[in-house]
Amino acid sequence: MYIEVRGNRTYAATGGKDFDSNLPTVMFVHGSGLDHRSWALQTRWFAYNGYSVLAPDLPGHSLSAGDALQSIEEMGAWLADFIRAAGVGKVHAIGHSQGFLEVLELARQAPELLKSITGVGTAGAIPVNPALIEAARESAGAAAEMLLMWGFGSDAQYGISAVPGMQPIAIGRQIMARNPLHADLVACSEYRNGSEVAKTIEVPSQLILARKDRLTPFKAGMAFATELGANVTVIERYGHMLPIEAPRQTLQKLRELIGPLENVK
Repeated sequence: MYIEVRGNRTYAATGGKDFDSNLPTVMFVHGSGLDHRSWALQTRWFAYNGYSVLAPDLPGHSLSAGDALQSIEEMGAWLADFIRAAGVGKVHAIGHSQGFLEVLELARQAPELLKSITGVGTAGAIPVNPALIEAARESAGAAAEMLLMWGFGSDAQYGISAVPGMQPIAIGRQIMARNPLHADLVACSEYRNGSEVAKTIEVPSQLILARKDRLTPFKAGMAFATELGANVTVIERYGHMLPIEAPRQTLQKLRELIGPLENVK
């Protein structure tokens, strides 16, 4: 569906069902250079099992109009405006990689909008190699190639896919090459508020981490989980792109946090 946010037409996937703001709402926030398609399996399950779903494309990404936002702080403020524009009181907010940094900023700026937070393949800070940022400045496609080679575990590199007939690396390349990857990577590299925000979080929280994550190191995620006081799940054998690479395992862990909070199995 489309929602007007700050005067721009904004796309949000709803999991294949009409959005109903009276149901418990789960919001999925994509990572750097990606879009709502990162969450295809997870959004569909929640939409057909008692929830409403919002998976927005950030401004300037894929189906959403507007200019790319330039900082995580701006993105957190935009998410607050997006939730209000959708007519929702509170959401369970889930973010992959950079998307979780945005969720942290949402928690800092508008904690009244949250029921719970979940980070997937992430930490409280995500340093980015300057060479990757420079590559993205020159060519989003070339930088996407680099990111995806490091972002998936070994099974995906050999062509193994959770969805028969689909190659997640190829899909990721297609999406990232057309989105403002450079702006996203710069925003990630400059974000410093994570540890301070962690001290203020009062809603249930969890991190879902990948043992073979080579983009956001596993140790960094574990260290931030301690700061946050979050429950931690470790998914073995997979890399940074958990929502795409290990969609069923990621979905199960999301269900385990959010279901009991809403009395939904």
